Amino acid sequence: MSSENTPLLSVRDLKVHFPFHRGSLFSSQKGVIRAVDGISFDIAKGETLGLVGESGCGKSTTARSIINLVHPTSGDVLLDGESIAGLSDRDMLAHRRRIQMVFQDPFASLNPRITVGGIIGEPLIVHSLAKGRDRKLEVMRLMELVGLNPRFLNRYPHEFSGGQRQRIGIARALAVQPDLILCDEPVSALDVSIQAQIINLLMDLQQKLGLAYLFIAHDLAVVRHIATRVGVMYLGRLVELAKGEDLYANPKHPYTEALLSAVPVPDPDIAAARNRIVLQGEVPSPDQFYPGCAFAERCPVRIDKCDTERPALPAKSHAAACWVREESI
Repeated sequence: MSSENTPLLSVRDLKVHFPFHRGSLFSSQKGVIRAVDGISFDIAKGETLGLVGESGCGKSTTARSIINLVHPTSGDVLLDGESIAGLSDRDMLAHRRRIQMVFQDPFASLNPRITVGGIIGEPLIVHSLAKGRDRKLEVMRLMELVGLNPRFLNRYPHEFSGGQRQRIGIARALAVQPDLILCDEPVSALDVSIQAQIINLLMDLQQKLGLAYLFIAHDLAVVRHIATRVGVMYLGRLVELAKGEDLYANPKHPYTEALLSAVPVPDPDIAAARNRIVLQGEVPSPDQFYPGCAFAERCPVRIDKCDTERPALPAKSHAAACWVREESI
């Protein structure tokens, strides 16, 4: 039984590893891509957790494994204290009413052969929530809720702009009245002016419906605007987790510092005075095992311990998985 203090979603030591063959297809030597390599976090009811990091760090895989589109290798995902990791599609169906997803590409995620009314109404059919005229009325209500004209329900996705298509994706996610929406870079494919509209829409819906979000992005400015807390990922691992204002004002992990130093500033005088941190080297390969900190090879404050021992993320409000910074506080 869940209580008021139970997080809506809990992720515990989640790992998603993809095996592959080294060399030729028929080679017996196998390797493993560590897309997600043991991350843990909670999301409370009505909260927005922002998840940021470079492309390929495992953000999208984390979201897909939460909803079982990708099955976790190990670890656990709990919804209101109940484990849902690795459930079959049939057993997961009821839980998918509570967790929905909005995808990055608003065109690729919509079936071009189905009308908007059919796309938004499909979850109502799958979950047996409405039929006939009631379904049509509910689709029209959802379209109005996300700022679309209900008269367009018989149009097809290609007849809409990118921002309108993303509104369709949001309406589809809202159709089953979820508690949590996983937003996988929902504005990265949109123009800047449209990005602001979608972000404001998501925030308005959160206030009206009490939604919680896992908001994935690589744009730190966007995340700062919407997120209650922010987690920073690097090579499949969570390296820093804190309240949004704390992380932006006082980043602890060297990787977070480097990311924030690269965020554009509109004032040229402030931009010129900033200390831009340029990381050396390339992002390590996720098919290699790193016994210590995965960021060690590029870290400007690296010590010997970083190469041999993996730092854990402490259980505190502002946590950084860094031997140097955590031990110096």
